Amino acid sequence: MLLAAGRGERMRPLSDEMPKPLLSVAGRPLIVRQLERLRQAGVVEVVINHAHLGGLIEAALGSGSAWGMQIRYSPEGEALGTAGGVARALPLLGPEPFLLVSADLYCDYDYRKLLAAAPAMRAQGRGRLAHLVMVDNPQHHPRGDFALRDGQLFLTGGARLNYGNIGLYQPALFAGLPANRQAELGPLLRSAILAGRVSGEKFFGRWVNVGTPEQLAGLNAELAPDAC
Repeated sequence: MLLAAGRGERMRPLSDEMPKPLLSVAGRPLIVRQLERLRQAGVVEVVINHAHLGGLIEAALGSGSAWGMQIRYSPEGEALGTAGGVARALPLLGPEPFLLVSADLYCDYDYRKLLAAAPAMRAQGRGRLAHLVMVDNPQHHPRGDFALRDGQLFLTGGARLNYGNIGLYQPALFAGLPANRQAELGPLLRSAILAGRVSGEKFFGRWVNVGTPEQLAGLNAELAPDAC
């Protein structure tokens, strides 16, 4: 599932007339870059939620056939938040573990790692509810989100890393949420981490949460069109 429903307040005025995931870096929209990397990893089915100017996302991406994928959409009207958006999309996602990725990231993470971890998560059932990709990026969130020790995430203890908005999730984490109410992911993750049900890994590659016009301009100045 690609998360594409955010309003992108910090990206205004660019996001006033264009959904943030459709903004381009080096000649290609951010969400297209994510689709390409997912397809390279072997993903062929994608669910995309949207709210603000969501019709433009559907018009740009269509059925996904251009990438050899099947794209289904989960329109929200008014954005439901990360967890609320997933809860609404659960009928489209099915009962198996799924990747959850922000559509507006610029990164070179290899999604094959998460796909390879899915069978083990499936076998663990509710014992393992999520596996998060963590990054050391103080500019994104100076205080960090969670501590990572021996592949397990904790709320306290040790250096805190940032959740990189990339993860593998069990549908059971979201099963108790109403399908059409606003809900954020943070409280769900904190409860699951406290219960010892969330693992993690540290990603050392390129990762940029493209949040502002200045960040977007900086990336475009750095990268030649179609260079990556």
